[in-house]
Amino acid sequence: MIFAAILAGGIGTRMGNVEKPKQFLFLGSKPIIIHTIEKFCLNNDFNEIIVLCPKQWVNHTEDLISKYINDSHNVKVIEGGNLRNDTIMNAISYIEDNYQLNEKDIIVTHDSVRPFITHRIIEENIKYAIDYGACDTVIPSSDTIVESKDGKFISSVPNRKNMYQGQTPQSFRILKLKELYHEMSDEEKELLTDASKIFSSNNEQVFLVEGEVSNIKITYPHDFRVANSILKER
Repeated sequence: MIFAAILAGGIGTRMGNVEKPKQFLFLGSKPIIIHTIEKFCLNNDFNEIIVLCPKQWVNHTEDLISKYINDSHNVKVIEGGNLRNDTIMNAISYIEDNYQLNEKDIIVTHDSVRPFITHRIIEENIKYAIDYGACDTVIPSSDTIVESKDGKFISSVPNRKNMYQGQTPQSFRILKLKELYHEMSDEEKELLTDASKIFSSNNEQVFLVEGEVSNIKITYPHDFRVANSILKER
């Protein structure tokens, strides 16, 4: 079985003085989160699409889905967690409560504020999560990456050709992700906030899926202006 988890747990503090979390801001004629959910609804491979948001926004999210998405029979809205991985674990708990899982079942996790996700990226995440057990969407780094361990001076300058910028989706075999997560100490859970890092830190291979420059994450006001420009071009 194949599941999607749309991660909408953030409250958007970096977006500035806005009246609602950024995923609910309008991009064109509809909220950002709706643009994102629609991309997953177009893919028939998903048994269920799980949208995770703050508790106080669950009813609002359900209302938006009812208003904007014609066929939402396999879309479920539930409460997210305090941290990113907590939110993913909430999705897995929901899946386990409602389905009989085996070791080949996968979950495709995606930021709700990356509305320009393409069908190809979703398809390749499904394929390579099935083939390899874990995959992460990335694009080659266009800038030189500088490492500083103290925040004051350069520690190293890695070779740019080996550097990539992470995007989402990140996709995994569900039971393997759960196993690795529950083996971590509380301290490790605080540090390893990226699910792909949980795999790589345990010497598990994570396949690279080629992302898109347009698959931006809307985090800051500047991103919102860029997203509007991309939407107009399309």
